[in-house]
Amino acid sequence: MKILVCMKQVPQKDAPLKLNEAGTWIREDVSYEVNEPDAYALEEALRQKEKHGGEVVVVTAGPARAQQVLREALAKGADRAIHLVDDSFATIDPVSTARAIAAAIESESFDVVLTGLQSDDFGFAQTGVLLAELLGWPHGTIIIGIEKTETGLRLKRELEAGHYQWMDIPLPCVLTIQSGINKLRYATLIGIKQARNKPVKQMTLADVADKLGTNLQTIERLYIPVKQKKTEMLQGSSAEIAKKLVDKLRNEARVI
Repeated sequence: MKILVCMKQVPQKDAPLKLNEAGTWIREDVSYEVNEPDAYALEEALRQKEKHGGEVVVVTAGPARAQQVLREALAKGADRAIHLVDDSFATIDPVSTARAIAAAIESESFDVVLTGLQSDDFGFAQTGVLLAELLGWPHGTIIIGIEKTETGLRLKRELEAGHYQWMDIPLPCVLTIQSGINKLRYATLIGIKQARNKPVKQMTLADVADKLGTNLQTIERLYIPVKQKKTEMLQGSSAEIAKKLVDKLRNEARVI
């Protein structure tokens, strides 16, 4: 199978975030890492390649620093990479991201496209399904199991309340992968050395600009939540306190 894995570079989970001077995005002096669900998508692609043969290609859209994500994937066993290079890819809307990826692979013929379920920064969980719509392919979401069949793939999906769903899907298709579908591997020393010689195709925003359309997302200002603590003592009888508590939960906290 020929598999494409969409990957994203995100700020590290424990990295202290500071806003830029305009307050529109975080400062660049922060540590970055591979988006965790995308790492599981890559691992699943490599396992399918080991079982059935084929090729694994990785793609990312982001600034020059995002190439580190691709290098790590190549070191783990991916065959080649595509990098859509531009700072604006860090903040454009999911539709534009999906359109950019679709444009970057329009000359290729993939059997499967894998993405992580969602990104750890925005968490929209939209790029994968939007890409499926643009390609005109069937898709499956929240995938925790993949088996190849004679007619396509048999998938295991995670539903709510501990329930699962099995479904069959033809090829080509797009799948969004849930974290924990497998156990992640580490890059070997020889893999790291081999990654240096694997091809990384670079494409600029200008190469795909005519396919993007209007960006539907504009970040005007970001705010870091302010930590605060407030204790209020309710006075009265048990019945009065209960009534006051329900009123506050309903009208102030809005949790009931």
